[in-house]
Amino acid sequence: MDRPVDSPPESGTSYSNRRAVPRFNLIATAEIIEPASDVRMSGRISEISRNGCYVDLLNTLPAQTVIHVRISRDRGNFESPGKIIYVQDGMGMGVGFVNTPAEQLETLDSWLAESPGL
Repeated sequence: MDRPVDSPPESGTSYSNRRAVPRFNLIATAEIIEPASDVRMSGRISEISRNGCYVDLLNTLPAQTVIHVRISRDRGNFESPGKIIYVQDGMGMGVGFVNTPAEQLETLDSWLAESPGL
């Protein structure tokens, strides 16, 4: 059963063990926008799934922050509203995609189809 994006993690369970969909290696540029303050951050995607991604960046936003994510690579762009699921200070943050538009999911699915799984 899928856990809602904003649910707290279960005690003693790692994030990787709770994923409902497979992850894929994908190197791409990410722009994270926090709409309430218009803060913009640039990072790098190293892992992605249909439900979210991990963004490598030194300065992170707090968990549960509502954001907009734009991922760019040589084969186009993907954009989605999202939420910060978890933070690793000084390393990066896990982002969950929320209410992703259908045409953006098509772009994401094409990327995943050509990416190696983890």
